[in-house]
Amino acid sequence: MSERTYLIKLGELTLKGGNLESFEHILRRNLVTMLRARSPGSRIETRPGRFYIRCEEEAAAGVEEVLSRLIGISGWARAERREKTVDAVLAACVEEGKALWEAGCTSFKVIARRADKSFPLNSHEICCAGGDAISGAFPELRVQVKNPQGIISVEIREKAYIFGPGKKGRRGLPVGSAGRGLLLLSGGIDSPVAGCLMAGRGMGLDAVYFHTPPYTSQEALDKTIRLAEIIGSYAMGIHLYIVNFTAVQKRIAEKSPAEWTTVLLRMAMMDAASSITRRTRAKCLITGESLSQVASQTIENLTCTESRARLPVLRPLIGIDKEAITSLAKDFGTYETSILPFADCCVLFSPVHPVLRGTVNEAAALYERLELSGLLYEALTTAEIRRCGYYEQGLSSRP
Repeated sequence: MSERTYLIKLGELTLKGGNLESFEHILRRNLVTMLRARSPGSRIETRPGRFYIRCEEEAAAGVEEVLSRLIGISGWARAERREKTVDAVLAACVEEGKALWEAGCTSFKVIARRADKSFPLNSHEICCAGGDAISGAFPELRVQVKNPQGIISVEIREKAYIFGPGKKGRRGLPVGSAGRGLLLLSGGIDSPVAGCLMAGRGMGLDAVYFHTPPYTSQEALDKTIRLAEIIGSYAMGIHLYIVNFTAVQKRIAEKSPAEWTTVLLRMAMMDAASSITRRTRAKCLITGESLSQVASQTIENLTCTESRARLPVLRPLIGIDKEAITSLAKDFGTYETSILPFADCCVLFSPVHPVLRGTVNEAAALYERLELSGLLYEALTTAEIRRCGYYEQGLSSRP
């Protein structure tokens, strides 16, 4: 039965100096968890600056799915694992050259890294010999040092690893290396992207969704759960708190100036989310807000909203425009779900002429007048909690 080897580049982790070992431990733990669910039987080997996965051919699709979502690696490639002889290395180079030729490439270069100095050729000599062997076998392929169409890499370590063009990884830091945050998740485009970006900085996540039946539909809730599943597939699983906010929404609509309803609603959400962090051990709140994208996101209104938060509020999209956010959503795989036509409560209850530059003092006075503490307590004590995107289904332990 044939076996595949995947070479994984660690990227940013290698800059962590004395803390590298702890970051590698978290990355390996995440990788083990993901592979156990998607490609059981795969084996992980660790070397300085590299991880390797060895698996049977039929398990390769699962490994590649995992590597496409694993945060903390700069790239990966399927590699040929050979004995450390010149003939074996050059034969593997020719095989990789054939793959480039079959893909329509006309130019290439070989790059080499010789960690084992006992290998008879140095790095430059490996590049020259590999280039000559490939050009000899496929005259249509020419060596081109600058801007080649294909690159073949050779690494001489405890074995020889030869691989062609690889795939880009998710980069960043492994999930679980930077504490936890609570994501205010809606069914829109922005907040799922914000959550994925923070996972990319090593942050473990939980999420809260404010549901207002019958004003928001079951389809809107199902859509948000699906988004939580996608985010969780990057963030090693999340707990989604589904909070019934109907009574809070009605109180705000009944007792507030119409132009203030969205800002006051978001203040109530910050208030409720801050309370949830006591259960989740989160150190911050995360939102998908982008400066001046909508009326509630002017700097003045953001200040009003944040005034009810009891932890730092992280806004990874604050300086990113909608086109760039949409591109990120497509990359993470959340876009098609986000654009399903089921609106959340913020959209449904938006005033025609919202306040644009509220003041904290006025916002605080209006908020206190609402007397929401009892309604918030009831909403939080009746919240439903779902586990979304966990690779170890049935386990309650966190990553």
